[in-house]
Order: sequence, then C-alpha cells, then structure tokens
Amino acid sequence: MKKHETHEMHEMHKMHEADDHSHGPRKNQQHNEHNSHDHSGHHAMMIKDFRKRFWISLIATIPILVLSPLIQSLLGYSITFYYSSYILFALSVFVYFYGGWPFLTGFVDELKKKQPGMMTLIAVAITVAFGYSSATTFGLEGKKFFWELATLIDIMLIGHWIEMKSVMGASRSLQKLVEMMPSEAHLIKDEDVRDVKVGELKKDEVVLVRPGEKIPVDGIIIEGESSVNESMVTGESKPVKKGADEKVIGGTINGNGSLKVQVQQVGDEAYLSKVINMVSEAQSKKSKTQHLADRIAFWLTIVALTMGFGTLSTWLIIGKPFVFALERMASVMVITCPHALGLAVPLVVAISTSVSARNGLLIRNRTAFENSRKISLLAFDKTGTLTKGNFGITRFRSLNNNYNDKEILRFAGALETKSEHPLAIGIMDKIKQEDIEIPKAENFNAITGKGIEADVENKKVKVVSPGYVKEQNIEIPEEANQNEQETVVFVIIDNELVGFIAMADEIRPESYEAVKILKSIGLKVYMMTGDNEKVAKSVSDELNLDGYYAGVLPDQKLDRIKEFQQAGEFVAMTGDGINDAPALATADVGIAVGSGTDVAAETADIILVNSNPKDIASLVIFGKETYKKMIQNFVWATSYNLIAIPLAAGVLYSKGVLINPALGAVLMSLSTVIVAINAQLLKRKMIIKH
Repeated sequence: MKKHETHEMHEMHKMHEADDHSHGPRKNQQHNEHNSHDHSGHHAMMIKDFRKRFWISLIATIPILVLSPLIQSLLGYSITFYYSSYILFALSVFVYFYGGWPFLTGFVDELKKKQPGMMTLIAVAITVAFGYSSATTFGLEGKKFFWELATLIDIMLIGHWIEMKSVMGASRSLQKLVEMMPSEAHLIKDEDVRDVKVGELKKDEVVLVRPGEKIPVDGIIIEGESSVNESMVTGESKPVKKGADEKVIGGTINGNGSLKVQVQQVGDEAYLSKVINMVSEAQSKKSKTQHLADRIAFWLTIVALTMGFGTLSTWLIIGKPFVFALERMASVMVITCPHALGLAVPLVVAISTSVSARNGLLIRNRTAFENSRKISLLAFDKTGTLTKGNFGITRFRSLNNNYNDKEILRFAGALETKSEHPLAIGIMDKIKQEDIEIPKAENFNAITGKGIEADVENKKVKVVSPGYVKEQNIEIPEEANQNEQETVVFVIIDNELVGFIAMADEIRPESYEAVKILKSIGLKVYMMTGDNEKVAKSVSDELNLDGYYAGVLPDQKLDRIKEFQQAGEFVAMTGDGINDAPALATADVGIAVGSGTDVAAETADIILVNSNPKDIASLVIFGKETYKKMIQNFVWATSYNLIAIPLAAGVLYSKGVLINPALGAVLMSLSTVIVAINAQLLKRKMIIKH
C-alpha cells in the first residue's frame, strides 16, 4: 500500500490499490503515469468528499437541534407542531445515511478484516442512536437521541477532514522507480542499429549505449570501456570503471565511452524491477499496522457493547419493563462514543504536522510518526545523507614551478567545462568559488575510461586518472596519495605531470553533532553504504558510529534492516537514493533526506526538508511529545465515560439518580473543549534549533 493517510482512506483506496500495487512493476509506463495521477486526484477527491459531507450534514443538523426536545428544555423554549417529530426523523435519516456513509462502509471493511476500530465504534453509536430514536418516533416510549446522532457525525466528519488535510498525499514511489528505466534501446542487428522498445528486447541480443545515456538493461559489456555512474542503485559515490565482460545494471548512467552490451535480464527479471517489487512488498506489509486511535476505539467498542447488553440484560433480570431496559442500553451506547475522541487525534496530528513542517520535517505517514518515540537504532545511508553526496575539491597543488596552484585548476577547468561527470562538476564549482577565468579548449578527445585531453593555449593538456599516469611510467609524488576517502585526478601538460586535484564526498558538518545528540538520547547509530570498505571505515571512525556495513546493495540493506528488527530493535532508516528505497519501506520508520531522489522521498514516512541529520533527533523528541498529547487527549476524551456510563446504566437508580441526557451533553462538550485546548499546547514544545 501507499503510505498511510488514515485508516478509512486506506479502506476507500482499496479498489485502486488492488490494481496499483499487487502486480509488481508495470510494463506500460503510460498506464503507470495515468494511475499515479489517479491516486493524487483520488486523495483530493476524498478530502473534498469529507468536506462536502460535513457542511451539508451541519446545515441539516441546525433544524435537528432546534426541533430536539432536550435542546428545547435546556434552552427554555418550545417549538412543537403536528408533524415536528416526523420532520426531525426525516432530517436524521438524511444525516445518518449521507453524513454517516463513510463510517458505515468503514465499519463493514473493518469487520471483513476482523480489525474493529474507530469506524466500528462510530457506526455502533450512530446506529443505536438512530434505531432507538426512530422507534420512539413511531410509538416506543423513550427519549430521542437524534441530536446526538447528528452532532456525533458532524464532529467525526470534521475530525477526519482535518486529519486528511494534515497528512500528505499518497505515495508514488513505484511510478518514480519505473520512470528511472529508459523506455527505448539501440538494438544492434547485422551491423545495423535501430531503436526498439526495451520491453521487446530478448536475452543475448546486443544493444549500443552511447556516452551519457542510461543503460537500458541488465547485461554484460562485450565491447568498449567507460565509467558508469551507479550511485542511484549501489550508493557507490564515484563512477565505476567498466570494460569487457563486466556487468552493468539497467537504469545506471553511462559515462564518456560507447558500450556494446549483451542483454541478460529484462522485464521482471531486471535488477531495478526486483527493487520495485521489494518496495511494493514492504509497503503492503507496513500498511497493516493500526493507528493508535483504532486500537483505543477497538477497546471502547468492546466496552460499549459489553456495557450496553449488560445493562439491558441486568434490568430485564431485575424485572424492569423492556422499554426501560432498552432506553438505558441506548443511553450507555450513545454516551460511550465520546465526541471528543473524534477530535482527540486529528487535532494533535494537524498541529504536530504543521509544527514539524515549519521545523523541516514533512510527515507522510502518521503511524510511523506516532511510533518514532520507540526508535532504538538508526541506520544511515552514507552518500548524500551523512555526507554531502557530491564531490568537492579537498586539495589541489601544482607540482611544477612554472605553474601556480590556481593554474592547475584553470587548465583542468578548460577541459572539464563540457563534461557532466560528477568529478567535473566538483572542479567547476571550485573554479566558480575561486573566480578563475577558464581558457578555451580545442581538439577535445576522450581517453576511454582514463580521462580527457585537449589543446589549451597551444599546449597539449590532459586530465587523467592515476591508472593512466602509471601506464605512462610517470612517478606519482607521495603528497598526491594521502586520504583514503579521496579520488585524485592528475593534470599533464605537454607530457609532463604538473599538478593534481584531490576530491572527496565531504561529511556534512551537521552530521557530527547529529550523531552526538542521537547517541546521547540512547540510540544506536549505524551506517550502511554501497561505497567501498576504506571509505566506509574512515567515515564511520570520524563520526564515531556504533558500526557500519560497506559495499551493500539495496536488497542487502533491506536484509540488514530485517536482521536489526529480528534482534528486537525498533529501526529508523535514513537515506536519499533509489538504493535506499526498499530499506526505507521496510524500516519501522523511513526517513528521506530532502536533497535526495524523489524515489527515496516517495518511499519514506518522513522527509527531512533541510537534509539536516540533526532534525532526526528533533523527530524522536517531538514524536514523544506528540504521543504524550495523544494519550492525554484520549484520557480526557474518555474519562467522562467513567462517570456517565454507570449513571446512564442506572447504577444509582435506587437512590433516584438517573443520568439526565442534558448532563451527558454538558460533560461531552466539556471534554471536547479540553481536548482542543490541550492539542494547542503542543505548539509550545520546542524543537532542537540548528
């Protein structure tokens, strides 16, 4: 399932979801995109539907209140005419069926799933009120509960409307993943190259991948050399050099060389398709978790039914008339469903969602946010989460007296200005910072898999890898090989090594403090990365983490999360890439970094807008405060039952004390006001400032 909106939204989405997720990845992308628009449209339609039902029911409630005998006696006026009780009945029929429809259908769905919750509680209360009051309209002795029926439906409708608006819309993660895959490939047949749909390719056919293109299939290189950017799939921060007989993954980006690739896996067998399936499975499992409100409503339903039927049978055994016993039973069951309960959670959710959003936390899944207080272990992705995720220059030096340090950057920039390579982007960023003007390069040429060369100011300039330098038997000075996290490129002018540029994916400055705060509140902090052992170890040591896993692929990240969970940990996963999506979906709480890919954001429960790991500590602390408020509100929303239910059941009847429905109404209104005020106090809770 997509991430939770509310329990009832989940029910109403069911028809769509059966179509949307259960069959794994789609082959037809257009259908997929159409479906996704369907979902966001469906979400908006539901909010609109609740809003419309609320306003129309509210308008119908006004004459119900005006005509209700109880309200008339409370306010000291009298309006009666020949058909007044039938008009009251007709209006109540409309509110019961029109306003109560989402709750009645939700009740049926909850029963089918054997998970009675909020829908069951509301449906039982409004049905008892409606049934009993209808009977009194047509001759049964007793009081009418039409006004309670109408106000209960109104309050529940507004509660659900508030909640839906506050929790973000449905997830489109699977569509995003499908979009990663190119739809066409260049098929080589008898020395001819023609474009075909990826879905039409067969095993062992050969495709051409031009420089800068996405690789369309999982396969093996049979000709050519290039560097391939696999970061979105493996998390490896730097492009990987690939040549003949090496595997490539569909959806990754080819660098500056042409490749001929023999098709190995297509369709459902392809790696990215398997990732899509992992995400889909994890999400559908997670959607089974019940909201806190539903769990409490389940127990209240049992109390209402037990007390209601207990009251009826007790009075009948004592020998009271059936009509008297029935009225006591109806009073108990209507009172048990507190109006305040309908607002207790939605108000807290709406306020906590808006306070969080102002502090850089977008909550997409309410259940995960409710559970964030339980987090015991936090697993971070490295690239783009604990680190900046882009290559920045850490050092650049001239190794030749004829050129100063900045000239090394200047010549390198002349060549790199045309390149889309992550290393090139890092070099160009530094040149902008240093305000260096770059000369024009001519006769540009790629040295396949090893670097680039061009003529600049009548000099032959090359920017190359350490491998190329060694091949030319040029000695690499000691200072060019310092840090295990760094990638070093060399600048050669007229066949002489003149300088080097060292680059690394830098650790975010805020990561240091984030880890410190998280450990201080008792959390275990681990890192999982597709990057190599050396880089992973140096980042883990520098941040003083509890442990790390290097070289892990998406399915292995998912396995690690499951291992942590089996060991009894309540796991939060933080990541930013496609490679993190299955783990984000499987973790108890999935947290995406805002600067990451859409796929990560769509799969996560919570998004860190500012990409600041320190916000996770805020999340855990604020999650605890929100949970406290919810519990307080539940206590307030249900505590008047402790007084009202026994009195409504007639415990003190022998002493002449039988609860007046008017007193029930006052207690009910009071608890609703207290809940609303208490929810507002959540705004005062501070979040860790940056």
